Amino acid sequence: MKTKYSIVRDSIKTKILNGTYQPNQRISSESELMKEFNVSRHTVRQAIGDLVTKGWLYRVQGSGTFCADMSRDLNKRNVTRTKNIAMITTYISEYIFPTIIRGAETQLSQHDFNVSLFSTNNDHEMEKEVLEKILSQDFDGVIVEPTKSALPNPNIGYYLNLERKNIPYLMIHAYYDELEPPNIIMDDEMGGFMQTEHLLELGHENIVGFFKTDDNQGIKRMKGFLNAHRKYGVVANPNNVIVYNTAEKKTTPVEQLKKLLSKSNSDKPTAIVCYHDELAVLLLEVLREYNLNVPEDISIIGYDDSYLASVSEVKLTTVKHPQIDMGYAAAKMILELIQNRKVEPIVFTPELVVRNSTRELK
Repeated sequence: MKTKYSIVRDSIKTKILNGTYQPNQRISSESELMKEFNVSRHTVRQAIGDLVTKGWLYRVQGSGTFCADMSRDLNKRNVTRTKNIAMITTYISEYIFPTIIRGAETQLSQHDFNVSLFSTNNDHEMEKEVLEKILSQDFDGVIVEPTKSALPNPNIGYYLNLERKNIPYLMIHAYYDELEPPNIIMDDEMGGFMQTEHLLELGHENIVGFFKTDDNQGIKRMKGFLNAHRKYGVVANPNNVIVYNTAEKKTTPVEQLKKLLSKSNSDKPTAIVCYHDELAVLLLEVLREYNLNVPEDISIIGYDDSYLASVSEVKLTTVKHPQIDMGYAAAKMILELIQNRKVEPIVFTPELVVRNSTRELK
């Protein structure tokens, strides 16, 4: 359990890190802090004293307490110190993320950079904690996979503070539009289009699509799904567009697929478009429960060409994700940003990988 003084201290520190308090700006008075946190003057002074000692604040006799200027001039950095890059991903040890991380680490280690890994678990509060750690430490650059990139982000101030402190950062997979940072993404709209086009060309029209829509990737893949229907003159059934968020990823798709499979034979989908391979593997379990064979009874297509696409007895048709190449590209771009070079966004083109989970509808 946190002590009262540490609650006050950490709140002030958060306001410094998210830009609420700017360098040389006067913070709230002792009386204001006492009222805000319902604590004694001694508690407030203890919290402020700790931050003054550690260089976060400074006092001016007769004027109050001020936010210290902790920004760093890139030109004044000590070139003999350890060189560090922070890499933030939604997950570290799952799915395609280890491969992306390995690609970045391989390149950065060749230039004598250490890589510190952080995970947000696709949660804004965890993203906030990670950004506070990074801003409190000594990093030359940051590679970020945004958290819930399709939703308004409450942590924008932390990214603006990275800019103020001259710490370059870039975003992979997606990016926050309001920041327009250097970014490396995949053409997910085209990828969603390719998934659906493949099935349409095989004669499928009753196609259900599952999309995680708190991330921009899911929004764009859904757009590709709908555009493919339009191109081929097939009206997409609104009941066949299933959306879910990160918290629902293991429940909603399963529940919705079971509802669809419980319909009469003429209304059952003949093919499934999945947000990614991980979801496809989860839905394969549902199809087994209903004694449906893939692709004889129903076709299914994934996305990412992860290791999951080939470890199951059903080898998944899927869309190839650059994975290790994205990691290489991210490392190269952050090194260029550290050297103050101009960079351009990178968009990887998706590629369809056909295996045996899809077949022509006869």
